[in-house]
Amino acid sequence: MRWIFVLSGVALAYGMAMPAVAATWQVDAAHSTLEFTNSYQDVRYTGQFKRFTAKIDYDPADLAHAKFDVGVDITSLDTQNSERDHAALGANFFDAAKFPRAHFVTTAFHKGAGGTVVADGTLTLRGISKPVELQVRFAPHGDDATLDVTTQLKRLDFGIGSGQWADTSLIGDRVTVHGHLVMTRAASTQAPSH
Repeated sequence: MRWIFVLSGVALAYGMAMPAVAATWQVDAAHSTLEFTNSYQDVRYTGQFKRFTAKIDYDPADLAHAKFDVGVDITSLDTQNSERDHAALGANFFDAAKFPRAHFVTTAFHKGAGGTVVADGTLTLRGISKPVELQVRFAPHGDDATLDVTTQLKRLDFGIGSGQWADTSLIGDRVTVHGHLVMTRAASTQAPSH
């Protein structure tokens, strides 16, 4: 009988040593969006990036093991204005030929005011890396969920808009970015059915 207790102890120790992992979510790219809002000559406009990837590990009850890892195809920019899009992808702005991708990865999560969740992370855009905070709103529906994140960036911090385009009275410096993800819990982390 002693060997049963030994094996049980080993199994328990192994289980305790396994790293905890927050729920992994698969993103439905067809129904998810990554949009931004800015102003040109005091007129607001909205654009989006049509192609991006997002690896999401998230459980609001286990923020210590949560992680967002997002890659953005800058060349997929669309502001519903082809002339503006062409200029924005050029060397004076995103310089997409040299920097075709942006990357955001979280470094920590914490509770904000009123019970909100804030994700701290690093955004690399146009070859420049800066700390960024995301406001996080997570709405689960069984094994499905939506995740909304919002932040405000300063375009000049990333060198977007040089020369005359650095004039913030012409193009606003503060850009609001909003991501809306439609997700399904990965099979390996789905809650057991009853």
